Amino acid sequence: MRRISWKSKRIGIICFVIFIVYLCLRLTKQTISTSAVFSNTKPVDVWEFVADFSNMKSLNPTIKDFNILSEEGNFDEWKYSVEYKELLSHWPYTENINIGHFIVSPSGIDYVINSTHKTCFLNGFFCLNSKGEFRFSPSTHGTRCVEKVTFECPAIFSSYCKREAEFQRQAIMDNLRIQFNPNSF
Repeated sequence: MRRISWKSKRIGIICFVIFIVYLCLRLTKQTISTSAVFSNTKPVDVWEFVADFSNMKSLNPTIKDFNILSEEGNFDEWKYSVEYKELLSHWPYTENINIGHFIVSPSGIDYVINSTHKTCFLNGFFCLNSKGEFRFSPSTHGTRCVEKVTFECPAIFSSYCKREAEFQRQAIMDNLRIQFNPNSF
């Protein structure tokens, strides 16, 4: 019987630990979608309200503060970048800093806000990317809003990240409902 040296065992254990850490921390992508219909509204009115980032503090309860970094364009295509700080809804002691880039434009009979975000934790040491599309379309009695978000998350935190993203998306839709259909609650 051959004995495995302690050095070989140690290398095997280290490789196993590195593999487990990789499985836990590798970034996965998830996509979620939320929608709502607001009666007696025009898509352009809801779109303009959401496109104005100063309204985001009232729509998304996790946003703590923001600063517009740049903006350019007109009604046909307005671009702006913003840095915003937010707290996690399920772990409110954790602050993250985000840089978001937005493109606001009409698209046929719809109105669209496309965005990309870089969300950083631990003073910028760990950053994640996300991409979103918020579409405002005419419906039979008002406006249909659909938000689709694709985001990165470490595999070990995937259910937590999904809950966080779902909470924020639902809060935005609920607060839009309060803004545009206050009697629907």
